[in-house]
This record gives sequence, C-alpha cells and structure tokens, in this order.
Amino acid sequence: MTLAAANNENLAEISNVLIYSAMAIYTLAFFAYIAEWLFGSRSKVGRTAAALTPKADTVRTAPAVTVNKGGGTAVLERPKVVVRASSGSRDVPDGPGAHGGDEQGDLYGRIAVSLTVLAFLLAFGGVLTRALSVERAPWGNMYEFNITFSTTAVGVYLLLLALKKNVRWIGLFLTTSVLLDLGLAVTVLYTASDQLVPALHSYWLYIHVSTAILCGAVFYVGAITTVMYLFKDSYENKLASGGRPGSFATSFLERLPASSSLDKFAYRVNAAVFPLWTFTIIAGAIWAGDAWGRYWGWDPKETWSFITWVAYACYLHARATAGWKGRKAAYLALGAFACWLFNYYGVNIFVSGKHSYADVGLGVLQSAGF
Repeated sequence: MTLAAANNENLAEISNVLIYSAMAIYTLAFFAYIAEWLFGSRSKVGRTAAALTPKADTVRTAPAVTVNKGGGTAVLERPKVVVRASSGSRDVPDGPGAHGGDEQGDLYGRIAVSLTVLAFLLAFGGVLTRALSVERAPWGNMYEFNITFSTTAVGVYLLLLALKKNVRWIGLFLTTSVLLDLGLAVTVLYTASDQLVPALHSYWLYIHVSTAILCGAVFYVGAITTVMYLFKDSYENKLASGGRPGSFATSFLERLPASSSLDKFAYRVNAAVFPLWTFTIIAGAIWAGDAWGRYWGWDPKETWSFITWVAYACYLHARATAGWKGRKAAYLALGAFACWLFNYYGVNIFVSGKHSYADVGLGVLQSAGF
C-alpha cells in the first residue's frame, strides 16, 4: 500500500469516527429538546385558546342622563354593555415556543441548540474528511449523499436561528430524523471510500448534486413546517368550534406558532428554493449531454426530478390562488416532498437506470436483513 493510499484510508476512518461522534451528540441534543418541551412552562400557554374563545360583541346603549338635585351639571352614566355571541377570529398570536416562555425551558433549549451546533461541526468534519479521503466531492454514492444531506439540513436550521427566526421548535423533529438518516447511512447505505465511475468525473458533480442536496434540505424544513401547520390548524379549528382538545395536545400545540404563521413560513421556504430546484434539473440535463450525449432521455431519475418539479409548481400555484390556501395546498406540498423522497431513495435503490451508480441495490438491502 502506498503512502497516499494509507493516508486516504486513515482519513476515511477519521470521517467515520466523526460521523459516529456527531450521532452521539445529536442524541444528547434530542434529549435536551425533549427536556425543553417537557419542562417548559405550561402555565404560560393558552394564547390560541384565549384568542379563539368566542368573544362578546359590545353594543353601547344610549347613555342615561341624571341631573343633580340642586340643579347642577348633568352627569352621563357609564354606558351599559349588552353581550352578544360572536364567531371569534382566527387571527391568533404565535405560541411562546417550545420552552413555554419560562427560564428553565429556555435553558434546556439553549443547551439543545449548543449541542446541535457541536454535532453539526462534527458531521461537517466527517463530510470534509470523507472528501479528502477520496479526493473528490463527497457525494458520489448514497452514503455520502445521506451524510451531506443531513448536515446541510441542520445547517439550514442553524442559519434560520442565526437570522433570528422563530424556528427552535423544529429542533426536536430535525434531530430525530437526522439520527434516523445517519443510522440508515452507517448501516444499510455505508460504502467504503472509492473513486467515481467515469460518468461522474465532471465539474458538474459539484454544481448539480450540491444544489440538489441544498434544495432537499430546504424542502425538508418546509415539509416539517407543513406537518406542524396541519396539526395546529386542526387544533385551532377544534377550539373555534367549541371543542376541548386534550391536555397533551394543548400543552404541545399551544407553544407552536399560529397556523397562519406556519402556513406562510412553509410557503416562503418552498417558494424561495423552487428556482434553485429548477436550476438543478437544468444543470443535470447539461451534465447528461456531456456524459451520455443527450440532454434528456426520461431516465427514472430525470423523470422523478421532473415530477417533483411539477408537484412543487402545482403547490406554489395553488398556494397563490385564494381557493387553495391552507390545508389543500399543504397536502400538495407534502405530496411534492414525497416525490422528492422517492427520487432520493426509491429511484437510487429500487429502480435501474443510468443513475444506478449509487452503490446501493436490492442485494445490499437483503444483506442488511430487509
């Protein structure tokens, strides 16, 4: 074994250690996020319930006039209030956050975010050393794509936090899925560091695949927000109709932003990254022209990339149309993300095509016990 090969093998081993270390820290962050939800104040929630409690419209009666016995100045009595039922308003305030607005919950939340930052740095180091070990971009197979994707998703979350966005409630769901994603990567999808197949030797690997990963990470944040919107919207509807949600649902959902805020955030996230997804498909077509001599051949990966594009285009169009705001548009958004997930996992693992160079197939799944 040459010195260079030994050095590359050592870097690959360091990468594996960093990824496993990141998983350990993500686990600690996961428990810290749970503590934030559990020990955050429950006494400071109730804003949604208060806002959706049927309000009373006041009708002012004509003020009565009294005259002092001595013929003094007339005094207007305070007008009486007549109470009338009202339908209430859906314009509710945002919840106080996962910590519930108290110092103890906020402390656990800050610890969770700090652990998330540390895990992100370790995972980023794992991706970087993997790239150095193979001397190329670290997304030549499904294992590398997974570790890069999960790291990018956490990076998007931390960036939103740095921009002072109220998204800390995403942390629990994000760390849960990141742990599942990394667990899948290091078990079923793991591939030893190796060189690329000839078709991947192109600078388009850096452009096309990196933008696909970034788009997927942002779409994922949008999907989490959309799911939480559906729960919060159902909760608000139940309150508005006079229902009484359970105490657990109240404690959990009251802390989330209002459904209208979640809806707007999900829409803006998906709309912001959609042009980049369009560029990703165009870049892939240009790369296909260089590698295979044709720009488009309806390969399964190309087909599902286009289906995903159409699905998100339908969602954005529907969301911008008054009759399709809210839950209907949310279902479209989740359907679009499901298309992206199938394009991410299903096409690479279960479908044969020109993109079957991801070193994952049915044989790998069977050997892993699936």
